[in-house]
Amino acid sequence: MKATVRRSTIKGEIRAPPSKSYTHRAIAIAALAKRSDIFYPLISGDTKATINAAKCVGAAVEVEQTGQAKKITIVGTEGSPRTPEEVINAENSGTTLRFFTAISSLCEGAAVLTGDASLRKRPNLPLLTSLNDLGSEAFSTKSDGTAPIVVKGRLRGGETTIDTSISSQFISALLIACPLAAKNSYLLAKNLTSVPYMRMTTEVLEKAGVEVHFSRSTTSHDYSFQVEGGKRYDLRRFTVPGDFSSASYLLAAAALTDSELKIRNLFPSAQGDARIVELLKEMGAEIRWNKEEGVVEVKGAEDATLKGITVNMRENPDLVPTIAVLAAVAAGTTEITGVAHLRYKETDRLRFLREELRKMGVRIEEKEDGLVIEGKKKKELKAAKVYSHEDHRLALALTVAALSAGGETVIEGAGCATISYPSFFEDVLDLGADIILS
Repeated sequence: MKATVRRSTIKGEIRAPPSKSYTHRAIAIAALAKRSDIFYPLISGDTKATINAAKCVGAAVEVEQTGQAKKITIVGTEGSPRTPEEVINAENSGTTLRFFTAISSLCEGAAVLTGDASLRKRPNLPLLTSLNDLGSEAFSTKSDGTAPIVVKGRLRGGETTIDTSISSQFISALLIACPLAAKNSYLLAKNLTSVPYMRMTTEVLEKAGVEVHFSRSTTSHDYSFQVEGGKRYDLRRFTVPGDFSSASYLLAAAALTDSELKIRNLFPSAQGDARIVELLKEMGAEIRWNKEEGVVEVKGAEDATLKGITVNMRENPDLVPTIAVLAAVAAGTTEITGVAHLRYKETDRLRFLREELRKMGVRIEEKEDGLVIEGKKKKELKAAKVYSHEDHRLALALTVAALSAGGETVIEGAGCATISYPSFFEDVLDLGADIILS
């Protein structure tokens, strides 16, 4: 799909979409429980892949929808997932692939997991190595850690050290599987990135009746986990909170385009991307978060000037495309550091943010672990033809940038935005954005 975007403002009130990260975790854990009701989940390309994976290991999944209120009812496997009769296709979802690689280690037989061309390039060797340490047999058919992956059960538990500098999904996957192993597990996560995502996992595990004890090293980014084996999950009901990652694009669009916007369903949770509120304040935006009511309000102003910041985003890598776009029209220099792991997402996001924003006249340099951006004045971004590289977060961020650019910006491959935010274009059109989809 192609999106043709003209400079425009947005105004109004909207409900934040449900969290993709919490939806993934709730479905995966519910697939291993008895019976669970998941309220207000995100139904998107990625979470549909997780629903399909849950079915492959024996869970019965029913998605109900009445108006905008959604519910997923899952009759799970009670800790004994069946050996899949077919290949588990994770499509474009790294979360699905990694979570169900670990879950497959609980099956008695062998499971095969794969995904689309992009996902088959993403690294998984640390997770496979740890699953072997814990009594399973897991390997890449290409012997390089990438999918297709074969996993043979059954996970026993024990000790392992895992490199989590590339992705926190590795440790989250082990934390979901290890409580169902026969023995206790002791996990050392070296150089753990994106810690808030790990905390989301432990939060949902606690809702399912399993507490994970962990501690952080005082001298490094290493985390130690003690996981008691022989557990059972009991996730009877879980309500998915609003997604700060997705909301960040709307908040940034309002700040960039001198607009007024109110977003509901943004309550405090373990989501690290709630930091977008703090970062927008630091950049000079007029923004307020009523945590009790779950409402964030942002007001742009014609004479307001955003300012550049220096920020380490190690724990919030999904916000980097949003901050990069804000920095493009912020006075002074913005330096983003700590995000070398962004090179291992759906794309090398550092490289492609540089390439695509340069087409819009942005002065941006790529560093080993981040970006340096020299801001322009508001409304000085130029229209261009840009490409999402089939990365949903690039598609979303480039659309936000285009709303403040002169002329018509054409975004090729914009349809991938639905992977994490299915109603994005519908929402911004309702708020007044001038966008033509074709």
